[in-house]
Amino acid sequence: MKVSVIGSGTMGMGIAQIAASNDSKVCLYDSSSQATNIAKEKLNTILSRLTEKEKITKSRKKEILSNIQFSQDINDIKGSNLVIEAIIEDLKIKKEVFSEIEKIIDDNCILATNTSSLSIASVASSCLKANRVIGIHFFNPAPIMPLVEIIPAVQTSSNTLKSARSIIDNWGKATVIVKDTPGFIVNRIARPFYGEALRIYEEGIANFETIDWSLKEIGGFKMGPFELMDYIGNDINYTVTETVFTSFYFDQRYKPSFTQKRMMEAGYLGRKSGQGFYNYTSETKKNINENRQLGKIILWRILAMLINEASDALFLNIASREDIDLAMTKGVNYPNGLLKWADELGIENVLNQLNELYEEYGEDRYRPSPLLKRMVKSQAKFY
Repeated sequence: MKVSVIGSGTMGMGIAQIAASNDSKVCLYDSSSQATNIAKEKLNTILSRLTEKEKITKSRKKEILSNIQFSQDINDIKGSNLVIEAIIEDLKIKKEVFSEIEKIIDDNCILATNTSSLSIASVASSCLKANRVIGIHFFNPAPIMPLVEIIPAVQTSSNTLKSARSIIDNWGKATVIVKDTPGFIVNRIARPFYGEALRIYEEGIANFETIDWSLKEIGGFKMGPFELMDYIGNDINYTVTETVFTSFYFDQRYKPSFTQKRMMEAGYLGRKSGQGFYNYTSETKKNINENRQLGKIILWRILAMLINEASDALFLNIASREDIDLAMTKGVNYPNGLLKWADELGIENVLNQLNELYEEYGEDRYRPSPLLKRMVKSQAKFY
């Protein structure tokens, strides 16, 4: 099987590594020779580390590298069974690239985009054979993160969906099927993890350190929202939030934060810039208020908002109950599936929390999902 990856940045390189490690012949294309050279050096370093840790043998490392062709000639993608685009999140550029690719590949080749939030239908519209276009969204770092969102557009054929999922399943990934809506599953449902944490900070309820401590110590999350925003990059995280907000016709549930916008404008992007919500250039003692009662209030408010998003995604048939929970545990390492968590906490308790917030603030961001109301009325559970 031949797989071509368009774009040799971190994500493209990671996808190429996965495909090559599963014995596919891979063409990693980038118009920049500097970019492909950097990708080759980085991939060699990554595989060398795996060899040192005895995760793979030296001969296996050689096999994986020999499976990858680093190319600056777009025509080298000829003969591919699957092409995955992993370039800049710009719809206009993606459409131009897809239109160009279609002139080169065979009729039976699947065309996929790794976009995290753009419309698959819009990308597919640039192709004459739109039925072979699909979204295949990996998470960073692609070789490590187990989740892949498979997103069929309205134009995507059932055969394309079946074949694409089969390929990614055979690569050992956990796949979920999701409707072509803004943010798909993970980037949509996770918005309150960041947004409500920022809101709690802006209200002066707690500082960054205390909010992060509450989610980790009491909630069991591996990273707090401010640590995670710094890890992702405030520029990337803010842009995703803004994209989802705009795409949902300015629904207040996804409203971006001025606090994060100012951090981005100041160049405080997080770990990669040395400064974000935390300073990474010097050792500073964290100022944590280890008040468990306050911590529970913070956790409960954010968790209720997350469960509400998951419930609404199920209500609107964005994905199945199982795929929603799998996506959040495998895609962003949540300690529990949100719908399963709702059952454990009590759906009525979640609804009461949302109603209290809605009554206090009078803002649409806190409106409860109709599904939660129906389930409480019928005394049903998600599982």
